[in-house]
Amino acid sequence: MEINEILQQIILGNSVKDYLIFTTLILIGVLFRKLISKYISHFIFRLLNKNNYVDIKTFDNLLVKPLSFFTFLAFVYFACQSLEFPTQLDFAKKGEVGIQSILNHSFSILYLVAFVRIGLRFADYIGLILSKRAEKTASKMDDQIVPFAIDFAKITVYIFAAFYLLGNIFKIDVTTLAAGLGIGGLAIAMASKESLENLLGSFTIFFDKPFTVGDIISIGSITGVVEKVGFRSTRIKTFDRSIVTVPNKNLISAELDNLGLRKVRRAKFMIGLTYDSSTDQIKSVVEDVQKMLNDHEMTNNESIVRFQEFGSSSLDILIIFFVNSPRWEDYINTKQDINYKIMEIVESHKCDFAFPSTTVYLQNEK
Repeated sequence: MEINEILQQIILGNSVKDYLIFTTLILIGVLFRKLISKYISHFIFRLLNKNNYVDIKTFDNLLVKPLSFFTFLAFVYFACQSLEFPTQLDFAKKGEVGIQSILNHSFSILYLVAFVRIGLRFADYIGLILSKRAEKTASKMDDQIVPFAIDFAKITVYIFAAFYLLGNIFKIDVTTLAAGLGIGGLAIAMASKESLENLLGSFTIFFDKPFTVGDIISIGSITGVVEKVGFRSTRIKTFDRSIVTVPNKNLISAELDNLGLRKVRRAKFMIGLTYDSSTDQIKSVVEDVQKMLNDHEMTNNESIVRFQEFGSSSLDILIIFFVNSPRWEDYINTKQDINYKIMEIVESHKCDFAFPSTTVYLQNEK
């Protein structure tokens, strides 16, 4: 039997040649989808990236995967066009749901998913460009606007995809659906009350500006740096490097301390000296610590050092000073340096730090 006769043999309504074309296209899609998608990515990069805010490697990391998925779908679609499904496998009548219609709808949904993924990656690409531009400005507000705008763009992509899915794939009258949602809008609003509160909270944060990205804030037991303000919540990076997500409604309803607006940071603590310290030693320690704080390059002249009270096991000296920086690193480094100097002053005056102790007197009854 000749090769041409073998290729023309019919199996389930399709020739061997048709099956070979189908298999070849699928194999090409599997083997070359990444290469083709990378070429398309480079072509788009040359068209869009005029200001060199994003390098080619970053652009490829964003776009190659969704383009690869789209390219493979295209090969599968054209491969399927080379085959005809036997009529005995499609039990539905014309206009009803059958194998052919299910496949067509499946391809349409998968293509929609591919376009959504590409759209989301383009939103990330635009976000990178805007972030690079925001880094060149002194204002922190644009750093906060960029992630907010990108989230809004992604939500818009999802909304358009949902309407396209309902209107063009499932043939649902979107106008009628919108009218029906208007009737049930009250029930939906009640069901999503918390989400709406968080959304309104995000707009309040955006317009009222109680803080911006990069500020150090304290709310309740949480203190850290604001990383991102989103539609629903705000991410705060604490000083122990954990990420805490706080709903936006909590941020606008609770008492919030924006430590980033402080020009100084206060330190307040007590040191206790032993009771065998003399009056002159206590006076000398207080005077020297006060002078040291006044002369320190990282503190202002509002420092307070006072012999405060007679403790249960120590003579307590109150120390208050203000570090001339809102940065946490400057605060803890300055406090460490001052603690060392206080220890040196106490040692220089032959005094000792007290610790909790109890003195027991035994009475001789003789």
